[in-house]
Amino acid sequence: MIKGKKILLCITGSIAAYKSVLLVRLLVKCEAEVKVIMTEGAKDFVSPLTFSTLSKNKVLTNLFDEETWANHAVLGRWADAMIIAPASCNTIAKMANGICDNLLLAVYLSSKCPVLIAPAMDEDMWHHPSTQKNIQQLKQNRNQFLPVNNGELASGLYGEGRMAEPEEIITYLEDFFSKKTYLKGVKALITAGPTHEALDPVRFIGNNSSGKMGVAIAEELLKRGAEVKLVLGPTEIEINKKLKIKRVISAQEMYDACLENFDSFDIIVMAAAVADYTPKNKSDKKLKKENDGFSLELIKTKDILFEAGKLKTNTQILVGFALETDNEKENALKKLSRKNADLIVLNSLNDEGAGFGFDTNKITIFDKNQKEYQFPPKTKKEVASDIVNTIIQYRNE
Repeated sequence: MIKGKKILLCITGSIAAYKSVLLVRLLVKCEAEVKVIMTEGAKDFVSPLTFSTLSKNKVLTNLFDEETWANHAVLGRWADAMIIAPASCNTIAKMANGICDNLLLAVYLSSKCPVLIAPAMDEDMWHHPSTQKNIQQLKQNRNQFLPVNNGELASGLYGEGRMAEPEEIITYLEDFFSKKTYLKGVKALITAGPTHEALDPVRFIGNNSSGKMGVAIAEELLKRGAEVKLVLGPTEIEINKKLKIKRVISAQEMYDACLENFDSFDIIVMAAAVADYTPKNKSDKKLKKENDGFSLELIKTKDILFEAGKLKTNTQILVGFALETDNEKENALKKLSRKNADLIVLNSLNDEGAGFGFDTNKITIFDKNQKEYQFPPKTKKEVASDIVNTIIQYRNE
């Protein structure tokens, strides 16, 4: 899976820089295209000539060198992944605080590609509260950390802080590019299925949603490495046992389940067909058929997507669905704006094989940057993959 990938390897001032020599060799052996950035401190441990020879590319070191000035703006777009290995305590602190005083940091702050960080430092530095705070900040900024190893350190001590071995990094990259861990560390909240609004103990107002689309999205996110919470309305479909499922019946129950720890989720996909109205008065006993007519007063349910749009932060991605029968694009774009969503998935009941109950679907996705993504009819599992791919693309823009 690494073959043909563009890898930007960034090396900081750490004794572990010697490991990166083997890492470059292994990457080239895997037929990746490798470019190397070194900080001034890194050159004290390994010669740039070593890396340029192995990578077959000029090593980049100086932000202000005339030949490399433009690289900080384009390298992060060129790369499929940016790997900082070793990542020193100093560089991690600068990254977390937006400091830009060398080429590596300029590229990092300009990058659009995924960033993988392999820390290397003494155990006391690793466990220091400032370092851990910086790491948490970088994780919140959607960077991924490779685990440190436990063993003999350059200080002579024995403990945590050793950089991951080159072979371990290669294995991590293989998984990463196979998408098994692409969303590792990401928490996702998905809603699926209908809601049932009780009239009495035996009757309810509902709709024909099967929950298949939302469940397929939850399973796809799980496959990509995300930690998924599925809030599921009444449905009989089979669910992957690895999913964390919260079963609900009514719109109010779904609302409560979604807003619980809402700020802990990175991706929120509201695929459920939530009832817009619920009976104002619910009978504790079965209503008898006594009259020729029956009047029912309904009140609005809480708009879960709207409330989520008010609560979401800039680091959260909110995805809504719009099932339309007329003026489809216009109505979907209005909903996207009104609900403060990042993406809206449009279904039209005018499309054959789309809507409730089918195993297939046809979608168009709009994002708040005015981009439109059109897809042909596919199975709902394939549609789920398209939706997740679009979410990932949007996160990386």
